[in-house]
Amino acid sequence: MTHIQSRTIPNLLKGRDVLGAAKTGSGKTLAFLIPAIELLYKARFMQQQGTGIIIITPTRELAQQIFDVSKQVLQFHQKTVGLLIGGTNRKQEAIKLKVGLNIIVATPGRLLDHLQNTQGFVYHNLLGLVIDEADAILKIGFEEELTQILKIIPKDRQTILFSATQTKKIDELARLSLNSPIYIGVDDIAETATVEGLEQGFVFVESDKRFRLLFTFLQKQKNKKIMVFFSSCNSVKFHADLLNYVDVPVLEIHGKQKQQKRLNTFYEFCNVDKAVLLCTDVAARGLDIPKVDWIVQFDPPDDTKEYIHRVGRTCRGANANGKALLFLLPEENQYLKYLKAAKVNLNEYEFPESKLADIQDQFDRLIERNYFLNKCANEAFKSYLHAYASHNLKDIFDVANLDLQKVGRAFGFKIPPRVNLSIFINLQHFYYKQYFNFTKDVKLSSRTSRKNKVQMLENSKNKLKIGFQEKDKRLLQKNKNGDSRQFSR
Repeated sequence: MTHIQSRTIPNLLKGRDVLGAAKTGSGKTLAFLIPAIELLYKARFMQQQGTGIIIITPTRELAQQIFDVSKQVLQFHQKTVGLLIGGTNRKQEAIKLKVGLNIIVATPGRLLDHLQNTQGFVYHNLLGLVIDEADAILKIGFEEELTQILKIIPKDRQTILFSATQTKKIDELARLSLNSPIYIGVDDIAETATVEGLEQGFVFVESDKRFRLLFTFLQKQKNKKIMVFFSSCNSVKFHADLLNYVDVPVLEIHGKQKQQKRLNTFYEFCNVDKAVLLCTDVAARGLDIPKVDWIVQFDPPDDTKEYIHRVGRTCRGANANGKALLFLLPEENQYLKYLKAAKVNLNEYEFPESKLADIQDQFDRLIERNYFLNKCANEAFKSYLHAYASHNLKDIFDVANLDLQKVGRAFGFKIPPRVNLSIFINLQHFYYKQYFNFTKDVKLSSRTSRKNKVQMLENSKNKLKIGFQEKDKRLLQKNKNGDSRQFSR
């Protein structure tokens, strides 16, 4: 058993509620799945009794994976398991619920929909609830759905809550969902935040050489299984189309794809020994992809927690090995201090320019002459600037410091597309100005309790993010319609 399994399973078998924190790739799926199945057998739970275990996850892909593991564990047993996620046939799910599903793996929105609207869904016999990746569930905006679910389902149950981070929101969720829980913080005593066997490095590379380095790296590692992370769906689409066009076969997963396409790609990548998968953070949480050799972070993640989740796609399981490479601009070097503070230590890798593939001229001509690739490159370029402006660490990732001429070369443009950089700078200022004013008002309100202040601040951040995104869309649309000037440095 892994460390998290050896500490979690005995407590769950004793009937305790558990609040757990564990590194990604530590084996926590079986840590909650085995006790959940044992709970059903001890209670002699039958199919006609409806649902005895509910497992809630943040993403459809993670739900699908836990569902697959559950089916494997239950293949010689009589218990039934079902999957409730968006993007699939809701009527078929409802039919199965009426017949009886002993274990349900679900995303919050679809689960709440069935709890509220599906007649014949028997859940009043619920014995156990699992909330996996709780911090991710809250981060992507399912707090209200989760609260409603907790109000609907029976209170007399055993609950386990797993979260990679312990925030005030997680503490509040634990208070609402758990009964005298035992805290299992497997990572607390660890010297590093990532698993053993993971070799991590970074490379400083100028904007105009980023694609050349990626291309060279993929060519040299073509017999490996590699995941490459980007900051936007448009970047994934562009680089996938470009690389496939120049005979560097790659797969892609991002949030703009239909659910079935994402699942098909996920399984295809899982079932091969060597391949390249380009993806956004939709693939960074919880997914168990076997034998990934390299994690390449082409665009640095928003924070150190996301970095840890990304590299957690490799080196999974006992005695596993893997490698990770982070691309950084020279002016982003302070990001390493944030990683070090989070107990993530990286070695510097060097890739001499003389060793990079000499493809820039061919790359530029291809983007210039191919209408489809040119359009994709344009969208990816603007999405890159948008993501950069939206980065959480504004003191390091300041869009005003980017050399647009060099950034444009990374997307195949000798002359970068017309953008008004002040739009992206304003996006940064808008969020922080509004948030600063609100936090100042909350601090001045002496009558507001500390607990309520915390809740108000958290609610404010969510509202401001929505406002930020709406303003972002308006400004970007204005820019798209041509109401902008060429920005040069």
